[in-house]
Formats: sequence, C-alpha cells, structure tokens
Amino acid sequence: MIPTPSIDAFRDTLPDELKDLRLNLSAVLGGENLSSQQAMLVALTSARFLHSQPLVEAVESDIRSGFSPVESLAIISDSIACAGLMAMNTIYYRFRHMIEKESYQSRPARLRMSRMSQPTTSKIDFELASLACAALAGCQKCMQSHEASLVGLGVSEEACHDAVRIAAVMQGVTL
Repeated sequence: MIPTPSIDAFRDTLPDELKDLRLNLSAVLGGENLSSQQAMLVALTSARFLHSQPLVEAVESDIRSGFSPVESLAIISDSIACAGLMAMNTIYYRFRHMIEKESYQSRPARLRMSRMSQPTTSKIDFELASLACAALAGCQKCMQSHEASLVGLGVSEEACHDAVRIAAVMQGVTL
C-alpha cells in the first residue's frame, strides 16, 4: 500500500458521526485483493464519478506522490476517461434496462466508447473502475456486464468485491 497522507487528512475532517466511515476509508484502500494501483484507480474514479472535488484532490495528490510520474498520469487519465464514459453508459443502459422494450434493445447505442478497449493502465484495472461506477449508479446490467468481463479475464470475485467496497465507502464519505 502506498502512503496516503492527503486521504488521511481528508478522512480526519469527517465528523465523529462518520467514525465507521473514517475507519473503513483506511481499511478498503489497503489492497486485500487489489494492487495499490487498482485500489487507487477505483478510489479516484469513484470520487470523480461522485463529483467530489475535495476527495478527487486528496486521492490524486496521493497518487502523484505514491507512483512514478508515468504511472500517475496513466491512473489519472484512466480515471477521467472511465468516470466520463460510465456517467454516459449508466444513464443510457439503465434506461434501456428499465424501459424493457424490445424496440430500444434492438437499436444500436451509437455512443463512442473506444477508450474502454484502449486504457492507459490495463483492461482489468479499467474494468474494476467501471464496475465501481456501475455500482455507484445502481445499474444492474452494467454491474453484471463488468463483473462478467472481469471474471472472464481471470479476476477473482474477491477483487470485484473489493472494488465495490471502495466505491461504497467513497460514496459514504462524500455526504
């Protein structure tokens, strides 16, 4: 695990009523089943997806100080791309799923998403961040699709679970 002084400082601003979340924030970034890079990409992408600028700044600061410049740029770049694409996709695909009309299911999306297949980190890392965003959006089909993709790539269910745990805690600390 990389040092997280900026996240720790953010965590220390949380009120006593959020003590459980303060403890969870430290615990979920510990990388039980995810590498430090994966955990931090999921955390940063979740913060961006949630539009929490103070949390984005804290996570990004720790990424810049904890990884090489090349690794930092790759993580930050993928977090921007992933949060944006998933903001679009979760709205679109959740609409199709919830309407449940064949006429919408059969239409091509015609939405560009080529970055998903060409990440700067790795396909697995981008998919983990995408799964976190799908969970934050509550899009069942997106969660199923990204989890299946990850398992198909050889990622354990435990790693998928950890990505969603990070997203859940990030949601909690943004209140």
